[in-house]
Amino acid sequence: MLNELSDKILAGERISVAEGLLLAEQGDLYRLGFLAGAIKKRLHPEPWITYVVDRNINYTDICISACKFCAFFKAPEAEGGYLLSNAELATKIEETKALGGTQILLQGGLHPDQPLEFYEEMLRFIKSFAIHIHGFSPPEVCHFAKLSGLPVAEVIKRLRAAGLDSIPGGGAEILCDRVRSETAPRKCTADQWLGVMREAHHQGMRTTATMMFGHIETMAERFEHLERIRNLQDETGGFTAFIPWPFQPANTVLAHLPTATAVEYLRMLALARIFLDNIANIQASWVTQGPKIAQLSLFFGANDFGSTMIEENVVAAAGVGFRLSEPEIRRLVEEAGYQPRQRTMDYSLVERP
Repeated sequence: MLNELSDKILAGERISVAEGLLLAEQGDLYRLGFLAGAIKKRLHPEPWITYVVDRNINYTDICISACKFCAFFKAPEAEGGYLLSNAELATKIEETKALGGTQILLQGGLHPDQPLEFYEEMLRFIKSFAIHIHGFSPPEVCHFAKLSGLPVAEVIKRLRAAGLDSIPGGGAEILCDRVRSETAPRKCTADQWLGVMREAHHQGMRTTATMMFGHIETMAERFEHLERIRNLQDETGGFTAFIPWPFQPANTVLAHLPTATAVEYLRMLALARIFLDNIANIQASWVTQGPKIAQLSLFFGANDFGSTMIEENVVAAAGVGFRLSEPEIRRLVEEAGYQPRQRTMDYSLVERP
């Protein structure tokens, strides 16, 4: 059965959820890597691996969501929460541009007190620096809609008018409401997450999709997540990339859970590459896995090394401290036998001097 399934995959045919689960249960690491690598080579015959130079700006850590898997947030009544000023934003953006950065990844907690106009003004200020803004994940957009009393479509329209260029896939975790109700009951539902992305795509925006796995979900729920992403991509074609990473439990309410191993990560990465036949790009997660496993991931379906992450706070709050500069990323890609190429959010290549 596995050999027939492998032949089907190598022929470029779509697999079902049941076939994906069979592959997850019975396929060994070598088979998964071989299949994912073959798909990657078919989709990306060019000899390069892409990456983006950007900075992850978390504009606030004050959040009412209180997700069990998050070590970053501060409750509104807690001491030490912050909200970045324009001066602080300006310093971070100028540093990013000086390092050749092409975009800002703008995300933050679900602040209870700031109106939609606050975020519109933030976007206009950042846009004055002439940089791409990849910001406000679906939970944030849903939060803005709830506080303002406006439909999601109107919120996205206003954010776009203020300077928002694209939307990151954060807050997806696992797109299954059993998992979401147990780990993040105050966050948007799976349908709401997908609804934000659908509306953004209909308005002409490109977005990314993510999956944070390895906590309380089952393998069947992981494939429910993948199927919902694949179905929306069939409908809209708006996702540029998929980024899976393992949950980092340290300093969270779920700290008693084991951390996913490198082998578990590589298996899930390969399964995502095999199943998501309509999403062109799969990103490695060096932020959670470190440089060597990220290198290995290039042979398990990843064609993109992700971001230089000039600044990263959320994963770091869970005690994971991997840092890579752009020269280090380029060296790691070259050592793996590929040519490193800088890109923008939509995977256009950047011509370097």
